[in-house]
Amino acid sequence: MSPTVPRVVLTGPPGSGKTTVGRILADLLQVPFRDTDSDVERSAGKPVADIFLDDGEPHFRALEREAVTTALATHGGVLALGGGAVMDPLTQDALTGYASDGGVVVFLDVSLAGAAPRVGFNQARPLLVGNPRARWAELMAARRPTYDRLATLRVTSDDRTARQVADQIFSEVHP
Repeated sequence: MSPTVPRVVLTGPPGSGKTTVGRILADLLQVPFRDTDSDVERSAGKPVADIFLDDGEPHFRALEREAVTTALATHGGVLALGGGAVMDPLTQDALTGYASDGGVVVFLDVSLAGAAPRVGFNQARPLLVGNPRARWAELMAARRPTYDRLATLRVTSDDRTARQVADQIFSEVHP
């Protein structure tokens, strides 16, 4: 793979450990780590929750699509995507192309019970406003088929430390 193409792309719902696992995995692989939510926040000049509130979800999704497309073309490390990024058809196409060229798309799967302590179902998660547990379950039910379809590797993060999950991914992708 080209040094400007991610070694690994992490997908999954909120609370699956994409950012934490991604940082550890990047250290193991000795490559940089990048999170598209951070890219979106940097380009918008405000937190994701504020983008949703001030500008709406469609605007956020457009920024997210641009961040994912750019990172897939330019980032040579571990890339973590926002939980809903995979629902965009253009992002799906980009991930399918990346995988068909030998890229690794990891679906970090987690149950509601596993995600709850990590997410805390707090105000920083705009799509979980209202009844956060019910919203998380709804989002996961809608997204699971897409996560599964796009993944070249599925790893469960329930009852495991981020290091254990990163070690498993590392053993699968390290030459």
